[in-house]
Amino acid sequence: MYAVCLRYARHELEAQDLMQEGFIRVFEKLKDFRMEGSLEGWIRRIMVHTAINCYRRKSFQQERFGLEKLPESPVPADAMDRLGTEELLAMVSTLPEGYRMVFNLFAIEGFDHAEIASMLGCGESTSRSQLAKARRMLQSMITASTTPVHVGNASH
Repeated sequence: MYAVCLRYARHELEAQDLMQEGFIRVFEKLKDFRMEGSLEGWIRRIMVHTAINCYRRKSFQQERFGLEKLPESPVPADAMDRLGTEELLAMVSTLPEGYRMVFNLFAIEGFDHAEIASMLGCGESTSRSQLAKARRMLQSMITASTTPVHVGNASH
């Protein structure tokens, strides 16, 4: 569950707080668990909703970074092969909070834009826009990290 919290947090201490708050909610709601599905899945949903509630309280939804004009270019085919999972998750963790929240909910948790909009209290178009901006930022980061650095020929 800590990995789930890390995806939504800005740093490790915040992830630890999210996990603690999430497990408090798990224990409070344990009597409501109906044994109809996976306990792990049920706990995971509580952790995700705890992160969303924390996000709402902080109300960082008004982030504006002027990335609308950032071109969406294809990532080199071998870029993903050269990136490890930890590197990719580290890149996701550097996204602005709103972008990271929507990216995690859509790409990792599998929610659609209507569900995300409902959870975050925003419009579906905002969810789509933040996802597109998150993807563009990630593409730029991936391209920058996988582009070989060419050292000029220094003749003396």
